[in-house]
Amino acid sequence: MGKYTKQDIIRMVEEEDVEFIRLQFTDIFGTLKNVAITKSQLEKALDNKCMFDGSSVDGFARIEESDMCLHPDLDSFIIFPWRPQQGKVARLICDVYGNDGKPFMGDPRYALRRAIKEAADMGYTFNVGPECEFFLFHTDEVGNPTTISHEKAGYFDLGPTDLGENVRRDIVLNLEDMGFEIEASHHECAPAQHEIDFKYDEALQAADNIITFKLAVKTIAKRHGLHATFMPKPKYGVAGSGMHINMSLFKDGKNAFADADDKNGLSKVAYSFIAGIMKHMDGMAAITNPLVNSYKRLVPGYEAPIYVAWSASNRSPLIRIPSARGNGTRVELRCPDSAANPYLALAVCLMAGLDGIKKGLVPPASIDSNIFELTPAQMKKLKVSTLPQDLGQAIVGLEKDKFVQEALGDHIATRYIEGKKREWGLFNEYVSDWEIDRYLGKY
Repeated sequence: MGKYTKQDIIRMVEEEDVEFIRLQFTDIFGTLKNVAITKSQLEKALDNKCMFDGSSVDGFARIEESDMCLHPDLDSFIIFPWRPQQGKVARLICDVYGNDGKPFMGDPRYALRRAIKEAADMGYTFNVGPECEFFLFHTDEVGNPTTISHEKAGYFDLGPTDLGENVRRDIVLNLEDMGFEIEASHHECAPAQHEIDFKYDEALQAADNIITFKLAVKTIAKRHGLHATFMPKPKYGVAGSGMHINMSLFKDGKNAFADADDKNGLSKVAYSFIAGIMKHMDGMAAITNPLVNSYKRLVPGYEAPIYVAWSASNRSPLIRIPSARGNGTRVELRCPDSAANPYLALAVCLMAGLDGIKKGLVPPASIDSNIFELTPAQMKKLKVSTLPQDLGQAIVGLEKDKFVQEALGDHIATRYIEGKKREWGLFNEYVSDWEIDRYLGKY
């Protein structure tokens, strides 16, 4: 049973002096969109009668089938604490429906709902805890973002070296006002890089939380005169920003990944889930790491994974098992970045893991030494493969993996691949400053 009814929301809007409500959703690439209404239109919206033009949204619909309807998720109602205290602004995250009254197959939230139902049919609840990293940079004289920072702090440093400490604290306080349970916040290893971790939740709520988190971080940073970016690798020579995804399956109230009798504390379900992700990682990469820039992060020397392997004792492989056991047992996928559409990323992770469970897949032996120190011969012997090295390879991987395409649904898979091919083509056509510096005078 949901926590809010229509009457609850109407009452809260009146009592809290809310004047505007944002009806939010994402396009297939994870960009947050919204239709803003005044409270006079609230009942109409709550009756699922708010229409919009889907042909104007990237990857949604052709112009001849463009009329779409927003169905608010009542439990997603939040008042933005950073907006005015008189005439407040609230939001409702919406599912997208066609004018035939059926869920729109191009809605990323619906793709995740389908995966969650698949898990539920097997008796599982999917819990997710993300670790979102970001940079805080200065803006120029007209407010445009730069990659400039006066800060020189590193991992776990504190003020006055950590110049972003006050911004991070303000972000945390605003998130807590919106109901987030913040577990930790700290400076990351690169100058101007930060991380804020919030408590795990069921998958749909976790994806909603990621979208809300990114909006809050960018909004609060701007109020401090800074630009927050979740771009995976905004600067050469320093670590990039990832979004590690911690995942677990629960069944009958117990962690289905836990087995106290196993040497690693893992169940057969956990091993098969790991094997499923490893099997489909080539096809998933274009979803978990969706940008040309994503693959500038996935290079040796910066702690980001590049090898498809797993371990219960070190952080160098793609998948690691954090030390917590029992109900805290979880699988951490370390390659995703925050540019990913969280609904699609969680959908493909879940479906790949479930595929491993259904087929009883067994992962290769864990690699418990530093994988970056292994020789090519050792890697070959251990049958360790690598992640795609660029977006072009990732697109090929997605095109080859029909299972991942089915997890996305035909509409999203087709439009997503088309969009990413355009992006990759434009990148390959572009002449960069690096090429000019390296080749113009030499040839």
